[in-house]
Amino acid sequence: MSFATLLTQEQVERIHEASLEVLENVGLLVRFEKARDTFARHGCVVNSETHYVTFPRAVVEKYRKMVPPSFTFRGRDPKFDRVIPDDRPILVTGSSAPDIIDPVTRKERRARSDDIARIAHLVNELPAYDVFSVSTLADDAPDGQFTLARLYPALKHCLKPIRSTTKDMDDIHAILRLLFAIAGSEAAYMERPFVTHHYCPVVSPLTMDHLSTEAVMFFSEKGLPVYPSIVPNAGLTSPMSMAGTLAQGNAEFLAAAILMQMCREGTPTIYASLPTIADMRTGAYASGGIECGMLHMAFAQMARFYNVPSGGYIGLTNSKINDAQSGYETGMSVVAGLLGGADMFNAGGLLDALKAFDFAKAVIDDEIFTMLKRMKRGIDFNEDDLALDVIAQVKPGGSFMMSPHTAKRMKTEAILTKLADREARTIWEKKGALDTHARAMKRANDIFAKASAAVFSDQVEARIRAEFPDLVSGALEIPK
Repeated sequence: MSFATLLTQEQVERIHEASLEVLENVGLLVRFEKARDTFARHGCVVNSETHYVTFPRAVVEKYRKMVPPSFTFRGRDPKFDRVIPDDRPILVTGSSAPDIIDPVTRKERRARSDDIARIAHLVNELPAYDVFSVSTLADDAPDGQFTLARLYPALKHCLKPIRSTTKDMDDIHAILRLLFAIAGSEAAYMERPFVTHHYCPVVSPLTMDHLSTEAVMFFSEKGLPVYPSIVPNAGLTSPMSMAGTLAQGNAEFLAAAILMQMCREGTPTIYASLPTIADMRTGAYASGGIECGMLHMAFAQMARFYNVPSGGYIGLTNSKINDAQSGYETGMSVVAGLLGGADMFNAGGLLDALKAFDFAKAVIDDEIFTMLKRMKRGIDFNEDDLALDVIAQVKPGGSFMMSPHTAKRMKTEAILTKLADREARTIWEKKGALDTHARAMKRANDIFAKASAAVFSDQVEARIRAEFPDLVSGALEIPK
């Protein structure tokens, strides 16, 4: 499909030039010493007192051209592997929300590891989801198991690719032990890594932190899948203009991308972002704003300029419940992102600007993305689809209802929705007059009642428990 554009080719090239100017003349504050040393060895200029690093444009141009044009997400089951841009659009759940809307009480509370088990099972069963980025934190995580308590129930109940983050290097080494135990050995996991790692090493404006930068470098050097996101927030952490935010955010992406290439040439990555414009009346984080969708369209153009896959947190909402605001904020942004050429949409299931997961919202987003994928498929266009012979056979005033042409396409030409109600009002009322949220929760409960198709074998579970005897149970418990 062709893509909608907000920027002219001249504007794309000017943003690239502006980013090179920022990197060469302003640079980044790089807090992690190993990153500074890596930049210095590869031709960047490091100020040992301020820890500012500036990037000669020749260095940037050399290393940014090494980024491959595709990125692969692998699952425990290879049939769920996804490659972007080939398999675009791919739907990824939103991630790391501290809270959850309890599926029984409907009240917000802190999320736990048993919630993650239920979410993983839901994502495994909902067909539009491609990647499970662990949606919440786990408030019940034992000491020293911040990520283990999230990753273990996620992997136990989802065969699709998993995306995760970590806290520090101790955390990283712990989860690698878990992954090696699941795969059977370190060599087996390294041959087919089924967890993708994700971080925000560049903190806007123009600052590389320590822990996330260290993690990105570690996984890049190991050849394990990892990618960064850049998150400029216009008016607070980037200029209060879309053009200025694009220039700064693009510079931040280039800095992270070339660091990965300096660690290991040819390392795949994604031009991933969460760009926003702050609501300056209160300073609120307006991730549901249409400007977020517009910025994603522009960043997708920049990604095509560099020939790298793109995406990010597209389809978020500031709404606290599944209401009209939730629907229109998610819907408008994802359509903008798809038409603009984004490959990855990292948003499913979250409300309140990334702060709370909701099961019904996750089911609703599955239907939204089923529609989005239908939109991506486009219009089939051949002589049989033009159906001129069928039109001639039916004749003026006839009906196409009984035509073999109709029967052949009735289940494929249009989506047969599972949530959107299309029946007469009287039938809808007889069925309980349920709104979309209620229908979504009913579907979630139906999935909860199904056995998990992803649980580990006894042998794998034994290896995990031998390594981590005090790990959370990870059991799939049905809420009552």
